[in-house]
Amino acid sequence: GQMAALYAAVFLLCLGAAGARFNQATMGANQFEAAADRDVFFNWYFILLYASSVLGATVIVYVQDTVSWTLGFGISCAASVVGLAALLLGARYYRHPAAQGSPFTGLARVVFAAARKRKVSVVAPGELKFYHGLRREDDDGKNGGDDVLPPSDSFSFLNRAAVITDGDVDGASGSALRPWRVCTVQQVEDFKTVLRILPIWSAAIVLSVAIGVQINFTVLQALVMDRAVGPFTVPAGSMIVGTLISVVIFLGLLDRVLLPLWRRVTGHTPTPLQLVGAGQALTVLSMAASALVERERTATVRAHGQEGDPAWVSPLSAMWLVLPFAVAGAGEALHFPAQVTLYYQEFPPSLKNTATGMMAMIVALGFYLSTALVNIVQRATTWLPDNMNASRLENLYWLLTLLVALNFGYFLTCAKLYRYQNIGK
Repeated sequence: GQMAALYAAVFLLCLGAAGARFNQATMGANQFEAAADRDVFFNWYFILLYASSVLGATVIVYVQDTVSWTLGFGISCAASVVGLAALLLGARYYRHPAAQGSPFTGLARVVFAAARKRKVSVVAPGELKFYHGLRREDDDGKNGGDDVLPPSDSFSFLNRAAVITDGDVDGASGSALRPWRVCTVQQVEDFKTVLRILPIWSAAIVLSVAIGVQINFTVLQALVMDRAVGPFTVPAGSMIVGTLISVVIFLGLLDRVLLPLWRRVTGHTPTPLQLVGAGQALTVLSMAASALVERERTATVRAHGQEGDPAWVSPLSAMWLVLPFAVAGAGEALHFPAQVTLYYQEFPPSLKNTATGMMAMIVALGFYLSTALVNIVQRATTWLPDNMNASRLENLYWLLTLLVALNFGYFLTCAKLYRYQNIGK
């Protein structure tokens, strides 16, 4: 009974976070017309998101440790109720986009329609008739303006999905008689947009893997290092707060100092891809910094001849672990909001909510894959024994540095080939 209640609570927590955390970002961005205003909103959204995480990882944890778990969960519950009340009180003022149905249905139709018309040649598009959707009354039976433009040449094999063949369209109304056999040109172009951005999205997965490994092993490193700060002993699990604080500070500096300075010097605002690239470069430095700190820790262990004692605590201060986390936090402040901005900016209107949820997928994949990577390293090498003082964790960090550096090269290639579709919109 108790375990059932616990798992039910965790399930509800995950369900609520999945539905609210990134949909809130989309809903907030929908309230602004100008791209610059949306950029500022995303920055401050993540500042508040990470600041609240700092409070949760420090104040709430302190209350649970020193007072009671009941009070800690009670404070969290009360905060959620206040947040819900604030959301509902402002509901009348929000801009609500019209419901358009599931965007994934349209994407699936493109795949099915293109597959079913795989024998249709699209070599000479000028000789083909493409479907643009229902005719408007002011078109006098014809689609005009941008509506008559053929689909783009990229991923041309998908253009078959918009080719009109016998029996696809009602000649009188222009409606699709077989929606799983013919799609609009816009639906095809929306699917192409997703395909174009997937390589850039995939370049963020390796970052999440590296950060996941770094977080997990930094806690283990802290357990065998001197965690005293004056009269206080910092809990090993609280070391990750360094990343959260770094993100909050750097996002504030970015919004108020660095970006305005960049605009004054260069005359333009850095693009989302430039910010993501800078964040990736800092992540490479963060992994290298973790390797150097671990090298110093193991050198201290060897100098004292304590490799065989898993309980021995190094006199090296655990505060050195904050340095890699601070660099990682600065990198995260650059690439995380910039990726959300990029996906929101570039994805079609029907996929705006999905665009901001792409980051949640990256985080989830990264942490699952980080576990898989550690398991592979444990089976293939002797770097990670149960005894941290006899480990070769430094080698794992150097491996992560190499992987993130190679991934940075992959990202630069993808970014160079990518062409913005909606820049400034």
